[in-house]
Amino acid sequence: MTALKALLLTLLLALPLGAEELSALAKVNSLRSGIVATGGGLELRLALSQPVPWRLRLLDDPPRLVIDAREVDWRGAEALAVVKPGVSLRAGRFRPGWSRMVLELEGPHKVARAEMTTGDETRLEIVLEPTDAASFAAEAARPDLPEWALPEAATLVPPLPQGNGPLVVVLDPGHGGIDPGAERDGTSEAALMLTFAREVKEVLLRDGRFRVVMTRDEDVFVPLETRTSVAREAEADLFLSLHADALAEGDAQGATVYTLADEASDAAAAALAERHDRDDLLAGVDLSEQDDVVAEVLMDMARTETAPRTDRLAKAMVGAIKAAEIRMHRRPQQSGGFSVLKTPDIPSVLLEVGFLSSDRDFKRLSDPAWRATLAEALRQALVTWSEEDAALRAAANP
Repeated sequence: MTALKALLLTLLLALPLGAEELSALAKVNSLRSGIVATGGGLELRLALSQPVPWRLRLLDDPPRLVIDAREVDWRGAEALAVVKPGVSLRAGRFRPGWSRMVLELEGPHKVARAEMTTGDETRLEIVLEPTDAASFAAEAARPDLPEWALPEAATLVPPLPQGNGPLVVVLDPGHGGIDPGAERDGTSEAALMLTFAREVKEVLLRDGRFRVVMTRDEDVFVPLETRTSVAREAEADLFLSLHADALAEGDAQGATVYTLADEASDAAAAALAERHDRDDLLAGVDLSEQDDVVAEVLMDMARTETAPRTDRLAKAMVGAIKAAEIRMHRRPQQSGGFSVLKTPDIPSVLLEVGFLSSDRDFKRLSDPAWRATLAEALRQALVTWSEEDAALRAAANP
């Protein structure tokens, strides 16, 4: 039995009796942790405040090492030295009770050694050595443990809608947990959008005409498939995904409304769509082959009917945001291949509230009063759209 297979057969390694019930978070001592180059390989050394259940996996496309632990507060892990240009690290909460660290590798590697030692100090040490692509692909293709697999998105119990109104709105704060999104000056896109989504939710509930569902209401990772399944289970009338990315382009500033399209409206939109899908890939979820030919044809038919409604929703949002005198991108309505917008029969829009890479946008995004103005503009947009949509549907079905 290989060392990796042995690790995958258990979630409880090197633990004293009863430690699986630990309620306190283990913490990373970043001063005593690091990533060390070992010839052509890598050694990851993590100093922890206490033992925890853990496991690791290798995943492909891109090559990465995934470490799951119950539960580690990864704050400080970002200070670990990245010793090779092709290696990057990200960490955070993955799902309730579990955290995840993802080490993206510059090429195929194998696990030469992996162990947790306890005593005066708890240390998790993992040694990776280069290997050939075929051997790595075979290891990465090993099926996961049945008891560890995430539940099927379609069987998840959706969050209960709040509010009594007839219009069901699903708010999707982008990123979360293992995926912080863009970051600047200690502020993450995931945290900022969760705050803004809560503010929008409050505005809609006070209106009285809306019921609101959040795809996440805490700092946890939610796969793309689960986000769209939440909308379907809630029987949503519309889906609004909220983001505040960072782009290198100098003109990337101002609120921007995105709808789904096979071809992106420009290179920046394509880069954003690729990044959003890549976040799911890095967390171990690859949905690129989920649809068969028949399902795709049926969904294309549904999208044909939904697309005009989505376009009207986007136009209503642009109009309301401009009416509130909020700065928008020079091209306020764009399109891209965002997987989170692919629910075929629910009008779905992604709003880049602003760009953390822009000094002006970052200042606005950090201002509660500015966010309140935008939240009110979104409420007005949804009211305008819903009234127009109801009138058009009634006229089409007298």
